[in-house]
Amino acid sequence: MNSAAEKSFQKDKLSVQTYATVEQLGAAAADFVEARLRSTISAKGKAHLVLATGASQLTFLNSLKERDVAWDAITVFHLDEYTGLSEDHPASFRRYLRERILDEVRPAEVHLIDASAADLNAEIRRYEGLLKSHPLDVACIGIGENGHIAFNDPPVADFDDARLVKEVELDHACRMQQVNEGWFPSLEETPPRAVTLTIPAVMSSGVISCVVPGERKAEAVDRALNGPISPACPASILRRHNDTTLFLDRSSAARI
Repeated sequence: MNSAAEKSFQKDKLSVQTYATVEQLGAAAADFVEARLRSTISAKGKAHLVLATGASQLTFLNSLKERDVAWDAITVFHLDEYTGLSEDHPASFRRYLRERILDEVRPAEVHLIDASAADLNAEIRRYEGLLKSHPLDVACIGIGENGHIAFNDPPVADFDDARLVKEVELDHACRMQQVNEGWFPSLEETPPRAVTLTIPAVMSSGVISCVVPGERKAEAVDRALNGPISPACPASILRRHNDTTLFLDRSSAARI
């Protein structure tokens, strides 16, 4: 597969690459992440990786599974999980990651957020402690239709958040995206809250790969790149990160 970028440019500190198809986008992002993991493992003997979920990440994760990644040297975290959702629910992000990559590649360690825990505050503290003791090397994320990163929707996004992990209220646009992508049959059945890594937690990663395909993301991409750097479009903060690459296809890049 030819995964050469059709266009590459810089927006502030953010590197942007656009590809003809979502398959080429996924392959290019997988190459990028594999190379960064390899260099981190070479330097440190291990790597700490955080993975995103959702329809936008499928081609990337499929490509990453095919790469020569030293999974036995990698500890995996994930970005977010719906409050109260059991891990066997079809929309659970824990289930998503296990079925689509983790059960196949078998990393050295896997730490997932149990947002159905009886004591959710204790679970949040546990996960914050893990992140503090395992500084993130590579973060694989996406951008929501409302411009969110992880579940930091515009109403709750905080560029200076003191927390690494918190429970948040999901806004209407975010919940409708979950319905439109087929994860839940209706808005009423979509959880209203989730546990998420905060924006400072994501931005603490040494490297960020941001995979954003599809025409429904075009407006958010435009706002992230060409609007003000503001919590009104949380993804705009990526323009301040020292080593982030944004991977787009023709559809998601249509407005830039």
